[in-house]
Amino acid sequence: MTEGASVHASAVLVGERAVLIRGPSGAGKSRLAFDLILAGRAGQLPAAILVGDDRVHLDPVAGQLRVRPARELEGLIEVRGLGIRRCDFAGEAIVGLVVDLAASDAERVPAPQSLVTHLNGVLLPRIPVGTGYSALPLIIAVLTTGSRSRSVRPSDDCPKGFGNHMSPNIATE
Repeated sequence: MTEGASVHASAVLVGERAVLIRGPSGAGKSRLAFDLILAGRAGQLPAAILVGDDRVHLDPVAGQLRVRPARELEGLIEVRGLGIRRCDFAGEAIVGLVVDLAASDAERVPAPQSLVTHLNGVLLPRIPVGTGYSALPLIIAVLTTGSRSRSVRPSDDCPKGFGNHMSPNIATE
């Protein structure tokens, strides 16, 4: 298999699809990858295993995006405070979600177009995460809950029109 160019990202296989984590150096890609693995072990998510940390290869295949670890980094993950650690890894996976850390377009109620991205010709769901915000709860929410409706604007589902209420029983006047 040809290696091709690698990209600066981490990836974790969660259940049957991989979460691709992008962001600048120091944004927390390795930390989030390890947090996803721990969340899988704790039962907050389906089983989760590292695909690659820091550098991965992306290949479009039959309308999907395959991610593979960079050969020289297979099974290695950085754990801040401990250094580089060895762990189990998946040799490849199909990307099902892209998480962009330190995203400039992160919003409290994101625009629909910011919740998708085209990567190597493949349209994928995306979570933009602002600097200083934890991505893990957002990923858990996306992977374990369904959308209440198919509205283009989440505020359309809110009886008050604000879009920040879970249900009429939780939000009071």
